[in-house]
Amino acid sequence: MSWYKRMVTFLQEVVAELKRTTWPRPTEVRGTTTVVIIAVFIFALFLWLVDLGLGTVYRETIKLFR
Repeated sequence: MSWYKRMVTFLQEVVAELKRTTWPRPTEVRGTTTVVIIAVFIFALFLWLVDLGLGTVYRETIKLFR
């Protein structure tokens, strides 16, 4: 089979697969996007607080041994 026929077959299969795909509605996309953005901010805040706490512990430990 030539590369041209394989390419045509591949593209036909892609089109057929895309027709079977169920796409989310815009309201679903907005909802999940909002959840992801909120989760990112919560994790960022958590990691910032952990970093702040560990930095403080590290500085205090260094002061102890000086």
